Amino acid sequence: GKMDGFLKAFRATTATTCKGTQNPNCVQSVDPEVMGYHTAAEIPNYWTYASDFVLQDHMFEPTLSWSLPAHLFMVSEWSALCSVPGKVSTCTSAGDNVQCLLFCAESPPKGPTPDYAWTDLTYLLYKSHVSWGYYVAEGSQPDCADGDVSCPAKPQSAQTPEIWNPLPWFDTVKQDGQLSNIRPVTDFTTEALNGTLPSVSWVVPSQEVSDHPPASIRSGQAYVTGLINAVMRGPDWNSTAIFLSWDDWGGFYDHAAPPSVDSAGYGLRVPGLVISPYAKQRYIDHQTLSFDAYDKFIEDVFLGGARINPATDGRPDLRPDVRESQPILGDLMRDFDFSQQPALPVLLRPKPTPVSP
Repeated sequence: GKMDGFLKAFRATTATTCKGTQNPNCVQSVDPEVMGYHTAAEIPNYWTYASDFVLQDHMFEPTLSWSLPAHLFMVSEWSALCSVPGKVSTCTSAGDNVQCLLFCAESPPKGPTPDYAWTDLTYLLYKSHVSWGYYVAEGSQPDCADGDVSCPAKPQSAQTPEIWNPLPWFDTVKQDGQLSNIRPVTDFTTEALNGTLPSVSWVVPSQEVSDHPPASIRSGQAYVTGLINAVMRGPDWNSTAIFLSWDDWGGFYDHAAPPSVDSAGYGLRVPGLVISPYAKQRYIDHQTLSFDAYDKFIEDVFLGGARINPATDGRPDLRPDVRESQPILGDLMRDFDFSQQPALPVLLRPKPTPVSP
């Protein structure tokens, strides 16, 4: 709980993975980036959104792990390993086994095709006739599935289930005939401008625009700005809430110790923003939050408070807890003021001129 092991862990990792290598991900400086940060001059658009709308300063990644578990938590509030494909009773928490948390869900060709038999949020949305879409940027996927520091690039698209596109591996999505809801991110932009987006949308980047090392943070900021501009220019801006976060903390030092809610999490802090005409203006939310809060918000707004709960959703699984029901979890409704004058769109240049500090 002292949060004083970042440099030690960094040095131990680079000593084993970077010795004698020319890997560009290896830091050769005596002043490692683990103690660094990004300034407002580097990320002016992110800074503007945080200044004008809601900044969540206690948003934690759902589990202290890599990208895939975070994306599984985003859509299902669990990361598990199912020993028998299609049999939900055989799914157990990946967080109970460190090796499984890292590698059991690796994708083909190194591992078997994953089969996620537990319940995800799209199952509840489908049952309640709530439209949804999962939009995937084309490019390459971010992480190496086998834990290597570097690996050949693997393609990512709406048609390729992968680390940031796990929904095609969920049994519920296939059984409900919802695979066509997983679409290219270009469809999101078009639908946002035309006012034809579904009720619930998830949007994920490719490696190149993900802010995920070693990608350019300016490219990621431009990608995000373009998406937000499309929503703000569209006819549905006045009834939209945008939640922006990152799947893991990026490796930087942080003094805030994550709360422990179960065997899997939470992990370290990640940025969190709320952008909406009714988001409180210039507001900092100090509630303890994680990705489970997004699902809880969707459930409260569209599903009458129904939860991904094995006791009530008709699909019993062995998840250790109902994450949305954790007493420590904050309520995203507190980030809104529906009595205020709706905020006008804040249209920003996707590639702003760098600002001098």
